[in-house]
Amino acid sequence: MLGLCGASAGALAAGCGESRHQDAGEPKAHYTVQVTDASFPSLQAVARPAQMVLDVRNTSARTLPDVTVAVKSFDYLSDYPGLASRRRPIWVVDEGPGRIAKPPVETVQVDPPGSGTTANYDVWALGPLAPGATRSFVWHLSPVKPGSYHVAYRVYAGLNGRAQAVLADGAAPASTFVVHVAGRPPQTHVDPTTGKVVAGPYVPPEG
Repeated sequence: MLGLCGASAGALAAGCGESRHQDAGEPKAHYTVQVTDASFPSLQAVARPAQMVLDVRNTSARTLPDVTVAVKSFDYLSDYPGLASRRRPIWVVDEGPGRIAKPPVETVQVDPPGSGTTANYDVWALGPLAPGATRSFVWHLSPVKPGSYHVAYRVYAGLNGRAQAVLADGAAPASTFVVHVAGRPPQTHVDPTTGKVVAGPYVPPEG
């Protein structure tokens, strides 16, 4: 289980140094959810923007406290010596889930826009979700490291671990995208007859 402090099991916020009563306002209950849409292009290329989309529906009869998604991994750990941080991006998150404040508010340099940002870099939360309602998580990403990757996600019902999200069959609402990032963008050209960008090199007409 992905946690707000990098914990591999237990509550999302476990080990963060907060009060042991930090979860007092989160009900201890199970909420059934359905991932109605999950998309992330399987073929991508460095420097070509891509979107990852997850639509989560609350199929239970009660309001879900805080619909949350944890993602692993938009980055990797480098073994290169002397790095200030071993964490290096595979995808740069240009914009995360949630509304952007208008006017924009000042934030730290590493935070992408999007109101769903939490204390953990790989967890996004979009607030309460009423019965039957659907919330859309959208990540605007730029791939920067070529290779083949597994990007896993899991849906939660809250940030503190008391509220649990499950599928109708009791399984965890989680899955994985398999993505290949090419080292350079595919060749394209502008069709002179339509003005649209199309795949492949431009071949001038004969004569």
